[in-house]
Amino acid sequence: MQKCELIEKCPFFNDLMERMPATANMMKKRYCLNDNLQCARYTVFKALGREKVPKDLFPNQIEKAQEIIEREKV
Repeated sequence: MQKCELIEKCPFFNDLMERMPATANMMKKRYCLNDNLQCARYTVFKALGREKVPKDLFPNQIEKAQEIIEREKV
């Protein structure tokens, strides 16, 4: 998989995780540089658009992402 198209402007990593660089780097490696299809933030972005991605949604919260998508599509 290629690098995520959103990595440069992802508010999660560029704003929320700035004080936790080790954790941020681990998550970036897993979700942004490896398999963005498993990223909860990317999943919501692709389904609903950037404005529907909650600022506090962590990349590993894929179940929460699916709930957000289902709720919006009703």
